[in-house]
Amino acid sequence: MAERKRLIEEGWEERIIACEPKLSELADLYREIGFEVRIEPLPEKWEDEADVCESKNCRECYELDREKYRIIYTRPKK
Repeated sequence: MAERKRLIEEGWEERIIACEPKLSELADLYREIGFEVRIEPLPEKWEDEADVCESKNCRECYELDREKYRIIYTRPKK
């Protein structure tokens, strides 16, 4: 997952995986409190099962309809 590593190296922090309408609400909230926001699609392959649902180590809910979920990344404004 080179893209994720690149984003982290650029100072982005993975915040949450969400779908609409919560996705837009959270992105707006992060912007309001002073963060840059980047929204990315789910990766084709997960680097590590721990990158997803920590309580179950699963990604079943995302795989059912992966097109509707996105990852919100933030970083402090420069």
